[in-house]
Amino acid sequence: MHELGIAFQIVKEVDALAEKNKTKAVKKVTLEIGEVSTIVPRYLYDVWPWACKNNSKHLKDCQLEIIELKAISYCKKCKKFFDTVNNGVTCPKCKKTDTYLVKGNEAVIKSIEVKE
Repeated sequence: MHELGIAFQIVKEVDALAEKNKTKAVKKVTLEIGEVSTIVPRYLYDVWPWACKNNSKHLKDCQLEIIELKAISYCKKCKKFFDTVNNGVTCPKCKKTDTYLVKGNEAVIKSIEVKE
């Protein structure tokens, strides 16, 4: 389960930002995670409290919110966007595989909410 390592990295980055901005406590972290990013949101939710309590000065009781982003691919042949998970690399319209992933592989810290 690499989600624990991901949680540690996010906590480290947010903790450093909180320290730099002289924030006493972070209330909530919102992430955007693509559905083909290889991150399993429920595993990240499971390890988040432990990572915050044991590895952070500013995130002791921090809540995690995950926004899951749909994976979308683009076909170079017919110039159409399509659902990646349901179709893989094959365009459902023209059946060609000259496609690429447009979004859905992200793992981004979208926002950080601090306590006042």
